[in-house]
Amino acid sequence: MTNCAPGGERVPVFELEGIAYDYPGRHPALNDVTLRIDRGERIVLLGANGCGKSTLLKLLDGLYPPSRGRMRVLGDDIRILDNNVDEGHRFHRQVALVFQDPDVQLFSATVGDDVAFGPLQLGLPKVEVRRRVEAALQQMGILHLRDRAPFELSGGEKKRAAIASVLSMEPEVILLDEPTASLDPRTKWVLVNLIEELGRSGTTLVSATHELEIVPIIADRVVVLGEEHSILADGSPSEILDDHDLLIRANLIHEHLHMHGGVRHSHPHGTEEHHEDVPVPAPSD
Repeated sequence: MTNCAPGGERVPVFELEGIAYDYPGRHPALNDVTLRIDRGERIVLLGANGCGKSTLLKLLDGLYPPSRGRMRVLGDDIRILDNNVDEGHRFHRQVALVFQDPDVQLFSATVGDDVAFGPLQLGLPKVEVRRRVEAALQQMGILHLRDRAPFELSGGEKKRAAIASVLSMEPEVILLDEPTASLDPRTKWVLVNLIEELGRSGTTLVSATHELEIVPIIADRVVVLGEEHSILADGSPSEILDDHDLLIRANLIHEHLHMHGGVRHSHPHGTEEHHEDVPVPAPSD
C-alpha cells in the first residue's frame, strides 16, 4: 500500500480544522485541533494522561462528533457520514479502533469467535471469514489461542487478540489507544515489535501513548498534545524527543534537582519513572 496517489500526491485520510470537543457540562477535552494525517503514515499522539489523546482517537473513529470545527475522513465530511448509512459503513470498515482496555473488545466465547465477528458482520462468505481469522491470528502470533476463552488470557494475549479482531476487518487505518499500557516489559516489547511490523505493511497507524521509549519504533511522526487539550508540536520522533523543554511543558518528563559535589543540576525523568530521593546535606557556610 502506498501513501501517495498515482501522480505522487499524498492522500489525506483525516483532515481536521479547528476541532473541539466538549464533554457534558462543557468540560473541554479538545481545543482548536488542526491536523492532517495521510495514507500510510505512522503517527503517535503523545501526551500526558488527560490531555485528550483518547478523545481524539474516538473522534477519528467516528464514535464522537466534534463539538466545533470541520472534520473530513477519507475525503468526506464527517457530518455527511453521520447522515449516510452506506458511507458510514464504508468508513467503519476502513477505520478501526483498538481500545486501551481489551476487555471492551473481547466478548465472545472464544478468541476465534471474536476475530471472526467483524468479517461475519460484513456478510463475507465463510471461506473468506476463515481466511481472515487465520491471517489475523497468525499475524499477531496467537494462532494457538484460537479456541481459548478471552477471560483465560494474560493481559498481553488479550491485547494481541483485540488487535487481531481489528485486523480481520482488513481496515486501511488502525487507531491504537495506549497499546502497551499495563504490560510487563517482555510482553510490551513483543507487542511494540508487532505494531512496528503492521506499520511496515503500509497500514496507516495512529497510536496514542505517553511512553516515550516506544515512540521511535512505532512512529515516523509525532503530534504532541498539551494539558490545554491542543497541539503543542508536530515533528519527527528525534525532533520531539530531543526537545526537553517541550516534553517538560507537556508533562511527559519532569526535572528533578540533584546535588553532586556541591553543584546543583537537573535530570529529566519520564512521568512513569519511580525516583527515590536521597537526602542531600545542607551546604556548609
